[in-house]
Amino acid sequence: MVSNRPRMTNVARPAARHAATLARGRVPAALLLAALLLAGPAATAASPPSRQAASPLTLERVFATPDLSGPTLRSPRFSPDGRLVVYLRGADDDMNRFDLWAYDIAQRRHRKLVDARALVPAERALSAEEEARRERLRIASLRGIVDYQFSADSRFLLVPLSGDLYLYDLRAPVDRAVRALTQTDAYETEARFSPRGRWVSFVRDQNLHVLELATGREQAITRDGGGTLSYGVAEFIAQEEMDRNDGHWWSPDETRLAYARVDESTVDEVERFEINADNVQVIRQRYPAAGRPNARVDLFVHDLASGAARAVDARDEYLARVAWFPESDALAVQTHSRDQRTLVLWRVDAASGTAQALVTERSATWVELHDELTFLPRSRQIVWASSRSGQRHLYLIDYRGNDVRALTAGDWAVVGDDRGRAIRGIDEARGRIYFMANRDTPLERHLYSASLRGAGVPAAPLRLTTPGGWHSVAMSRDARRWLDTRSDPDTPPSLTLRSVAGDTAVDLVPNRLDARHPYAPYVDAHVTTEFGTLQAADGQTLHWQMLRPKQLAPGKRHPVVVDTYGGPGVQRVRRAWMGGARAGDGFFRQILAQRGYIVFTLDNRGSGFRGVRFESALHRRMGTVEIEDQVRGVEFLRTLPYVDPARIGIWGWSYGGYVSLLALLRAPEHFAAAVAGAPVTDWRLYDTHYTERYMGTPAENAAGYDEGMAMTHAEALRGRLLLVHGMADDNVLFTHSTAMMKRLQDLNKPFDVMVYPGSKHALIRFPSTGAHAYGSMLRFLDDALRPPGQPIGMTPP
Repeated sequence: MVSNRPRMTNVARPAARHAATLARGRVPAALLLAALLLAGPAATAASPPSRQAASPLTLERVFATPDLSGPTLRSPRFSPDGRLVVYLRGADDDMNRFDLWAYDIAQRRHRKLVDARALVPAERALSAEEEARRERLRIASLRGIVDYQFSADSRFLLVPLSGDLYLYDLRAPVDRAVRALTQTDAYETEARFSPRGRWVSFVRDQNLHVLELATGREQAITRDGGGTLSYGVAEFIAQEEMDRNDGHWWSPDETRLAYARVDESTVDEVERFEINADNVQVIRQRYPAAGRPNARVDLFVHDLASGAARAVDARDEYLARVAWFPESDALAVQTHSRDQRTLVLWRVDAASGTAQALVTERSATWVELHDELTFLPRSRQIVWASSRSGQRHLYLIDYRGNDVRALTAGDWAVVGDDRGRAIRGIDEARGRIYFMANRDTPLERHLYSASLRGAGVPAAPLRLTTPGGWHSVAMSRDARRWLDTRSDPDTPPSLTLRSVAGDTAVDLVPNRLDARHPYAPYVDAHVTTEFGTLQAADGQTLHWQMLRPKQLAPGKRHPVVVDTYGGPGVQRVRRAWMGGARAGDGFFRQILAQRGYIVFTLDNRGSGFRGVRFESALHRRMGTVEIEDQVRGVEFLRTLPYVDPARIGIWGWSYGGYVSLLALLRAPEHFAAAVAGAPVTDWRLYDTHYTERYMGTPAENAAGYDEGMAMTHAEALRGRLLLVHGMADDNVLFTHSTAMMKRLQDLNKPFDVMVYPGSKHALIRFPSTGAHAYGSMLRFLDDALRPPGQPIGMTPP
């Protein structure tokens, strides 16, 4: 999606090999020993510097190490046996390079398992496929170990690094704990253990392979991949817009392997230019624009014993989700129609490939995809999510698709952090399910528990997390323990180990904001976030948050920067540290407020996690209700005695860039300036699954596409405009901005531009381009919104 949403919800921040042996990732025993000796005895997080004198926050410091939010942890998970908590932690000298760590629950100690730099001192360049995958996952700015996986018996960890695969044996002596599974010139991706740990599957050169761990023997499952044909991976649309990053799936008994066959020959080939600092590359990209053909995706089931593969009958335009029934005799396959108004859950016989529809969800607008499908083997039932009531709730169905009962109900939603999975654990023996939801308030996320048993109207769920903040949760396999990452607007994220029984609470990463914390020098200048509500034109509630400068002199009016996203599936108004979605934006809001700006954010209709009516308000008319609601926010701001109504600007990135641009053009009397970062300017140029979900096809909704196109309204430009874009963006193509530039030039309209050679969509996440981009925005806003002769603040770094 155009979204800047992160795919990880925890505390983290957001081609050719080198000839030398070490740089290629070849790992001699001595180097493995060196890497593992770093694990050593108990280790703790590095001590933050002593508190310095209070000073205003700077962009230079935001992008420097150590992370201002405190210890940079990613992906904390329990081992399957519940004895360890394993996580990724940013290096002391580079917050964007991650190493693998573990916390032993019984011994109560942290230790480093694998130091990425010691294992592979010089990481090779990413393959084109891996670079694209990381862009889709919003982790393009990260290095080192960015993923890992446990074997089912908790003995091994699978670690992809620099294009090869490594196995860490938790029971082996330190000098023999790590071994390389692959050492090839190709780049292995999509690696995972088989359910019982006998195999590791991965994709190399667009073909699916399996490797037997006991013998090291490799087997190619497919052989004809290449060019426009690939196996075992998710296609572009699935990764970018469907939150499906898997392309192959093991049966629980390891006898079969289901995989996707992706043929992109049907997709239009677009020539785009990646303009770098010292060269220009012509990239021929298969890009499925709105109304045009998609890739053909077929599902096959491979029998490992016989080597035979069989096609699955269940087909529709989109292969949305795939899972196996516990008995390994059938697949649970979800398909999405081209108009996305129908979602079908199929039971597919693994032997014959024939399909039976279990559940069919329909909507007059669109059916949102989700990952809330969990099997209950004892009762032979399935937990399934649906928005049929107007809010997403959980339901029990049996293996034949018959409704059993609703597990949750009410005017609130079962929803994870951003688009993450909401179901965190199930204890079928005790009849409890644990899930994330916004029942207390849309501004918070909490862990709740409900009964799997009973009848009639569901009882109110039990909240397990503390109120007043934002929580991300990971549970142990037995649903007895959980990891609670909690923050609020004034408290950085901390990680606590808790028990469902309530008798255990261990601070794994306390992250106290004391004098030793990296953010300590800036605490005195920190601006507290205020929250409030407004009413949309149709009576629905709009939530807002605001930062006001600490010194509001009587009679002085301040400029405003509206910080927006405004698009589907994203929520910006949260009771979370720095807004939660992307800490960089949160620190930027702090800098603006400390420089004298009022910073205002409003989640307009069409943004995420508020139910069908709220989210579908923009159906077939993007660029309308978003602007109406942002204007309502400005009208509220104009009632405040400390706001200068003539100096209100707006900024956003991606969909937020689109909203900012449209706000300046469609409401010129309300906005004096706009920064449009990587904006969509014409939905005809954006991809199928995202665009058609909300707008239909260009042939069906030509008027809606015309009305939502920025160029249609370009003649109305009166205020100051800054366009910012990466010149190698493969998501929101650079063409979007160049089309806008040409239209404004034809109209002889003045505007400003800042472009980034070689940069893609996530350029503001990288330390170099991010610091420069935010600095450019800040200088522009100062110049556009400061009154004559009255500077707002000092020149940004």
